[in-house]
Amino acid sequence: MVTLGLLHTSSAHVPVFDGLRDAHHPELALRHHVAASLLERAGRQGPEAVAPAVRDALVRAVGEGAEAVLCTCSTIGAVAEALGARVGVPVLRVDRPMAAAAVAAGSRVVVLATVESTLEPTVELVEEEARAAGREVAVRTVMVDGAWARFRAGDAQGYAEAVAAAISEVRDADAVVLAQASMAGASELVADGSAPVFASPRVGLAAAAAVAADRGGEAAAVAGVSGVVR
Repeated sequence: MVTLGLLHTSSAHVPVFDGLRDAHHPELALRHHVAASLLERAGRQGPEAVAPAVRDALVRAVGEGAEAVLCTCSTIGAVAEALGARVGVPVLRVDRPMAAAAVAAGSRVVVLATVESTLEPTVELVEEEARAAGREVAVRTVMVDGAWARFRAGDAQGYAEAVAAAISEVRDADAVVLAQASMAGASELVADGSAPVFASPRVGLAAAAAVAADRGGEAAAVAGVSGVVR
């Protein structure tokens, strides 16, 4: 069985990704690593300040046999992704496939977030994917005020409803990007007629599962060749 490590900054993501795995990737073993303090520290000091702690978490994931690691926090995603070469396995950020899909949908992209530290990294990612695709995009940002307090209080329904209300107010957009994985549930509450909404968990996990499977296949092939040689 192929193993994928996941680096979270909230334990609330664990059942979400377990559910997606059960529904779409039953052959995948997930190893969750939750480091809740990283998001708060990154918000206060900047994402680069937590790079050593992120690297330690990635090394632990690799030590548990992960063929790849998926970082589910958009605030520290770029830092985690850049560390992949230093920990020996691919490290993916959950929001990259979402950003690519949003860019493909059109040139007017609205990024919604409930944590301010997530806005800049997500905007940079969307613009990076636009350059890679040879497209021009205009990115606007919206903070969903008060929603994060609901999330931290454990009010998942209230949190999703607040995000959904913000989505419904977006006008003149080809794509609405939900900057945090925690916001994905809101897409199910949005009425028809709104701009297309892009969330990261499902597509991010699918991309990471494919990379992990490729790595696992390569390792099995090497082991098989080694066995023949011996």
